[in-house]
Order: sequence, then structure tokens, then C-alpha cells
Amino acid sequence: MKGISLLGATGSIGTQTLDCIRSNPDRFKLQAIAVGRNLDLTRKIIQEFQPSVVSVQCKEDQEKLRAEFSSHIKIYYGEEGLIEVATYKESQVLVNAILGSVGLLPTLKAIEAGKTIAIANKETLVTAGHIVMAKAKEKNVAILPVDSEHSAIFQCLNGESDKEIERLIITASGGSFRDKSRAELENVTVEDALNHPNWSMGAKITIDSATMMNKGLEVIEAHWLFNQPYEKIDCLLHRESTIHSMVEFKDGSIIAQLGTADMRIPIQYALTYPERIPTKSERLDLATIGKLHFEKMDFDRFRCLQFAYEAGKIGGTLPVVLNAANEVAVHAFLAGEISFLQIEDWIEKALTSHQVIANPDLQTILQVDKETREVVSRY
Repeated sequence: MKGISLLGATGSIGTQTLDCIRSNPDRFKLQAIAVGRNLDLTRKIIQEFQPSVVSVQCKEDQEKLRAEFSSHIKIYYGEEGLIEVATYKESQVLVNAILGSVGLLPTLKAIEAGKTIAIANKETLVTAGHIVMAKAKEKNVAILPVDSEHSAIFQCLNGESDKEIERLIITASGGSFRDKSRAELENVTVEDALNHPNWSMGAKITIDSATMMNKGLEVIEAHWLFNQPYEKIDCLLHRESTIHSMVEFKDGSIIAQLGTADMRIPIQYALTYPERIPTKSERLDLATIGKLHFEKMDFDRFRCLQFAYEAGKIGGTLPVVLNAANEVAVHAFLAGEISFLQIEDWIEKALTSHQVIANPDLQTILQVDKETREVVSRY
């Protein structure tokens, strides 16, 4: 029986992780959860799974839940609570499905505690990949990818030598606006952007998919997860989201991982690795699909993807700025404060005005993240 700590339990990845736990009660026990402000769903999770530790975002919600649930459940809030969940002694695996750079510190604390990390929080590796991967190596802790693209690459590399890799090929659906020109993007709405053609995801990641920043962040993640230079990481537009990613080897062979657009498959694989167990997910029927389509990525069309490659290659604190500026800009777009294309403008302005600090320590990363958010919020 594996004990699971789950950051972001009420989000898209979090609720699908709960599905995997629910479907395998003999294998997994939900020991600890961290949530945002969705108290109604949090109450349901507590009642169903009876975790020992719960963390909420603010003190007010902590007091509400303490008044409702018996004393055997420890309820925390804020950063302290995230760390308590991440390091809970009865959990062997931390699933980091929380949004934003707040996932970084709990992940590092969990690594220090010897937990296996199932990572779905892009910001942790994007902003501090050099620190996280070094700490995981030092503590002999496994970092298992949950994102479908990185899980696909991880599966394609099983049994293979890193030295034989020619390139990683990350596939992209193209998002909500893949068929629109830049001119047609001038007046798109939030509702338009949230209408993803293939996947059901949270609002922030769906917008990132539309701008292609999501894919850019995945490129930076792949660099750290698989220790490959950016010159060996390619993106390919693949409308069907059937091939989740591929690896090309030096002999010209390409190994691909295919499946339906169901995040429960890579989530469960991370929880059960190195085993595979049955899922209730719909099976892939290639005969019904009939054809698969691929296109080269247009960096002029998807400028955020270009920003990510550039930030990743320069390194230092620039990926921190990339991520922080994007989070602020996407929030402003979702709030109706800026247009869709202004997301790119805000990110570009933040990147070009930043003085890069090479090989930043954790304190520097957190400070640059904070300062970037403050500056971009004033645009």
C-alpha cells in the first residue's frame, strides 16, 4: 500500500489523481492533501478519503474546516501547510499537481525527506530545474513525470541509453487557436481560448496551450528531466493528441507512446512505476482514427514557444522571469484586463528588461520571481 500526498487535490490533475486512487483502494491510500479555495470539494474529499493531513490556502478556511472535522485530522494553511503535506511521514509518494511556483519549496522539502516525486507542476523544474535535479540525485530520489508528454518520453526511454538519443520530439495539439492567423487573434475572447479541442484542463493551462507557452515550459522541463540540450528537443504540431511524444535514436529509429487523451493513464503510471496495472480509460482505436497529422511548429505564429526556447538556452534567472510574467499575464487575460496577444507583449517586455543572474540559488530564484510579478502587474 503506497501512501500518497497530493498537492492541488481540487484541480484538474488532482481530481484525476483521486480517480486513480479511488479505482485502486488496495494499492493506494490518500494520506495528505493541499487545496486552494474550493472548500465544497475539499469537504467531499475529506469525507471520502479521510486523509490525516489537510492544508488550505488561507487561515480563514483552516478555521472553518477545523470547526467541522474531528481533531484526528491535522489542518494547516499556507506555505507551512504545503510542506507538512509534502513531507508527511506516512506518504511514500508526493504528487505535485499544484499550480504555480508555490510548488517549488514543498517539492524540495519532499526530496530531502526521501519521497518519490510524481511531478505535474511545471514551474518547479522551469524555475529551479538545476537545484531540483541535483537534490534528487544527491538524495537518490526518483522524479517521475506526470505530464502526458514527459511520461511518453520517459516510457520511450525505458531500457534505452541516454547516449543513444538523437532528439526528443514533444507533440502539441496546437490549442484552441491552432487554425487562426495572428490577425484573427486580435479579438478572441476568454471563452474562445478556454475551448480546447482535445483535452479537459484547468483554465491557466488551457490558456497556456492556446499561446503555446505550455509547450515551451514542457521543453524546459524536458531539458532537466532527461538531461538533453535544447538543440535536441523538438516540437511537432499533432492535432489528434494520439502520439503523446517520441524519441528518435542515433540509428534512425523512432519510438513513440500512443494513447487516448486521458490524463489518468500517465498519472497512474507514475503512481505504479515500474509496474503497469489496468485502467478504466477508453482504449485507443487506431482504425477508427484512420489518420494522424503532423506539422512543423511556426515560431512566428507561436511566439511564446520561441520565448521559452530562448529563455531556456540562456538559462540562469531568465526562465524564472518567463514563468512569472506568464502567470501574471494569463491571470490578467482571464480577468478581462488585457487582450490575448498582450500576453505575449507582457512576457517579451519582462524578458528583454531582465538582467540575467547565472546559476541562481533558491533565495535568488524566489526573489526574482517576486520582483517579476510585482513589475509585470504594473504594466
